[in-house]
Amino acid sequence: MARILFFTPYPAGRAPSQRFRFEQYLSLLAAHGHQYRLAPFWSVATWNILYQPGHTAAKILGLLSGFGRRLGLLLAVPAYDFVFIHREAAPVGPPIFEWLIAKGLSKRIVYDFDDAIWMQDPAGEQGLLGRLKWPQKVGAICRWAYKVSCGNAYLADYARQFNAHTMVNPTTLDTDLLHNRVRDQAPAGPPVIGWTGTHTTLRHLDLVWPVLERLEREGQAFVFHVISNAPPAHMGLRSLRYSPWRKQSEIADLLQFNFGLMPLVDDPWARGKCAFKALQYMALGMPALVSPVGMNTEVVQDGTNGFVCATDEEWYQSLRRLLASPPERVRQGAAARRTIVEHYSVASNTANFLSLFQ
Repeated sequence: MARILFFTPYPAGRAPSQRFRFEQYLSLLAAHGHQYRLAPFWSVATWNILYQPGHTAAKILGLLSGFGRRLGLLLAVPAYDFVFIHREAAPVGPPIFEWLIAKGLSKRIVYDFDDAIWMQDPAGEQGLLGRLKWPQKVGAICRWAYKVSCGNAYLADYARQFNAHTMVNPTTLDTDLLHNRVRDQAPAGPPVIGWTGTHTTLRHLDLVWPVLERLEREGQAFVFHVISNAPPAHMGLRSLRYSPWRKQSEIADLLQFNFGLMPLVDDPWARGKCAFKALQYMALGMPALVSPVGMNTEVVQDGTNGFVCATDEEWYQSLRRLLASPPERVRQGAAARRTIVEHYSVASNTANFLSLFQ
């Protein structure tokens, strides 16, 4: 059995990418006899202020402290069989730690990522800070890795340029212990159209605001509920409701939706998205309406467990159809739930995940 050291960006239980890519498998690793340790770069204190304005001195101190912890952690690396690196060992600078682990200490790296992190996020840091993130390091880390774990085929195609031992390890949901409830589609007030995401993905809602406004002008009764860490700037929709994202009430909040939206601007960064919003809606028995970008078309079968919408008219017609028909929402929601249980659940992907450490 293996000893595994996880180099993670964030403290445990805080970030969705960690929670749904590997943290929910930790008990299964232990059940199969593996031992593990999580080693976050950011402390809890720094994480709590990292995306807030200001606190510059505390953030710089947190960054330096993270580098100090990483240097100290190198002394522990020889005791482990595998080093699992999620996204990067450090948030800025060249891949010095990854090189030392792979080449200096001859350890097997399992390298995991779920975004097109070899390029800059259009909604992320720009200018000097964006360049300091050193996105070009991703190819080098892929080359040095024992195995590369990618969230979808688009990401895997990139990684295979550098490493033939690349596999698709989709982001999954625990349909037994967490996403284990199904939305009751019986009418109880106006239907709720939902969207959830972070402030960096709010830009994609620009694709659907005009359609929602058209439906509202026509007298369609609905609520558009946005759950995020920041409210949308758009003010032209009377039916808009905003709720801040809270981990403690995450599932209960999502269950207020009748169906969910995942519009995506078609650009190279968005093509690396792993359909996570759609997976969450569908796991809770809701149809998902998505743009035909990235992994979305692998998960959503148009008219079966949701709709794939490429134009304003397709968004409009799909929304009208689901707003008008609770039975259609029930039918598609049941199919959506089956899709997740069979293909994107922890249970269905356990053997695939464990194979990373063979």
